[in-house]
Amino acid sequence: MRHVIIIGSGPAGYTAAIYAARANLAPLVIASSVEPGGELMKTTDVENYPGFPEGILGPDLMAKFQEQAERFGAEVMYDDVVSVDLTNDVKSVTVGSGETYQAHTVIIATGSAYRKLGVPGEDTFSGTGVSWCATCDGFFFKEKTIAVVGGGDSAMEEATFLTKFASKVYVIHRRDSLRASKTMQDRAFANPKIEFIWNKEVTRVTGDALINGVELLDTVDGTVSTLPIEGLFVAIGADPRTHLVHGQLELTDAGTIAVEGRSSRTNLPGVFAAGDVVDPTYRQAVTAAGSGTVAALDAEHYLASIADRQPAQA
Repeated sequence: MRHVIIIGSGPAGYTAAIYAARANLAPLVIASSVEPGGELMKTTDVENYPGFPEGILGPDLMAKFQEQAERFGAEVMYDDVVSVDLTNDVKSVTVGSGETYQAHTVIIATGSAYRKLGVPGEDTFSGTGVSWCATCDGFFFKEKTIAVVGGGDSAMEEATFLTKFASKVYVIHRRDSLRASKTMQDRAFANPKIEFIWNKEVTRVTGDALINGVELLDTVDGTVSTLPIEGLFVAIGADPRTHLVHGQLELTDAGTIAVEGRSSRTNLPGVFAAGDVVDPTYRQAVTAAGSGTVAALDAEHYLASIADRQPAQA
């Protein structure tokens, strides 16, 4: 029987593990067999995480998170959670190997997943020209003409990063202004390799064996045009990974796990949530880490409360 099981290994999960381990709760972190470390594993320079004035690579930052958690006694497991039962006092978590682990508390820190366009050809050319991760696949587009879809910080970051490889990067946005921060906008506008295509939506990805273009719908006058490209990067946001808890935990209108006020407490006693899976707005590494702190402290307080309720032994 465990005190704490943490599902997820991004900034929220590992920070929760650090705090729980330092409280002698010996947490088990189930980190995933495919994407341990969360979305920062796919990020190059992290320039806005406190304590690293020169910046740090995303994978290096997550390695430090894990090292610190393990230093205090957290156990990290590289497997995937396939089901959970959170409704009883003792929570059960089953992983892909078939093993089931039990704990008094569970912290859900499963993060979010890349959002797709949902247009014809997107899945067909996944891996052969369509990508959701510039740092993963940018190297394969040396001296090619590519496009990034989106208007937020992630889209600007990906477009800027891709100019290291591509000869030309179009940014396709469905509006005539960006929602990205001014710093990210200025950086993209100043890059001579980036050209913006305003008021357009991608309606189809075309090609043969490889992608050769996209169809664009003008959001103002409804006309359709084509843009010849050799690669398409989709950066339109992400959806919280809540599939494990459907039917057990309450969700918000935004699809995130509902928590009580500024706490991490869900509608089920002993179940806590942290990171992007509860945050549809800010979705930053530092806010996720703070959220993980809250979850670990809430779990510690809960464990103390149920210990106080146990009958005294003679």
